[in-house]
Amino acid sequence: MVRHVKRVVLLTVGGTLVLIGLALLVLPGPGLLVTFAGVVLLSRAVPALSRFVEPVRVRAMKAAEDSVASPWRVAASVLAGLGLIAAGVLWALVPGLPFGGWSAGSSLIVSGVILFVLLGWSHRRIRAGERTTRV
Repeated sequence: MVRHVKRVVLLTVGGTLVLIGLALLVLPGPGLLVTFAGVVLLSRAVPALSRFVEPVRVRAMKAAEDSVASPWRVAASVLAGLGLIAAGVLWALVPGLPFGGWSAGSSLIVSGVILFVLLGWSHRRIRAGERTTRV
């Protein structure tokens, strides 16, 4: 019974993450990383899906590396994050905007914060890789 519940939870959360990740491939957000997390969870529930984990991981890590490959990309990412947070505050505080309110505003703010966390993680990961290759 516990195993069945665990499998249902993994399928539900993993499937939801894959769907959100796919949406984030065209929307602003870490689409490949979210998709990767969903595929990992799905592969734990359905072992036949484990063959998809490595290709998605490789693409997600490549996207993370590319995001901090040049100072221009870092600057653009920082500006995008600041824009998301500013838009979130604007949407939360200015009445009369379409879909206005704290629900829309907070989701934009959270997206901006996630962008900064992932940008920092990517930068730290790349810099750690450069240090190990120089030694």
